[in-house]
Amino acid sequence: MFCDISESGRRRAFTDKTMQNKVDLRLMTEEDTDRIVAWRNKDFVQTNFIYQEPFTREGHLSWIRNQVEKGHVVQFIICLPGGREIGSVYFRDIDRDQGAAEYGIFIGEEEALGHGYGTAAAREALYYAFTKLSLRKIYLRFLADNTAARKSYEHAGFVMTDRKETVMTKQGRREVFFMEIDRERFMAMYEAEIGE
Repeated sequence: MFCDISESGRRRAFTDKTMQNKVDLRLMTEEDTDRIVAWRNKDFVQTNFIYQEPFTREGHLSWIRNQVEKGHVVQFIICLPGGREIGSVYFRDIDRDQGAAEYGIFIGEEEALGHGYGTAAAREALYYAFTKLSLRKIYLRFLADNTAARKSYEHAGFVMTDRKETVMTKQGRREVFFMEIDRERFMAMYEAEIGE
């Protein structure tokens, strides 16, 4: 599917020279299922996820029915300016009473890694979460040995918390770190970026 941005003319979250026109986000649809399943089952993606079981078409369609359609999840496809789709970013376990959600991302095209697309997608997604979903805090979990992800999250404005846990993955026991960002911190970054 070609990445057709439905919110044409919308204001970008960040327009600095390093991020300008780097990515767009569009809402995920059921038609994205096969691509998402293929991305999530790639070794370089799967080994960096806490949940490492193989993804299936049926499982993803269930995710859409039980999570996305019920408003517990908002998921986007990450698109390059030319329309190429390279991954997905999402908010899960959205708690509208607490104003909080968990953030997740994966870049499914290996040649797209290391170009700042994850940071740009995070910034766009956070802008959406804080301005459209009216959330107040976003948190994330990541495997401690995924240093590239940590660097990307820090560039997007997330800060480390003291919380840690250990999980069992296919690679054995691995440590999980937690990061978070609140609306005030993000909006201060945004206003500094656009010069308001």
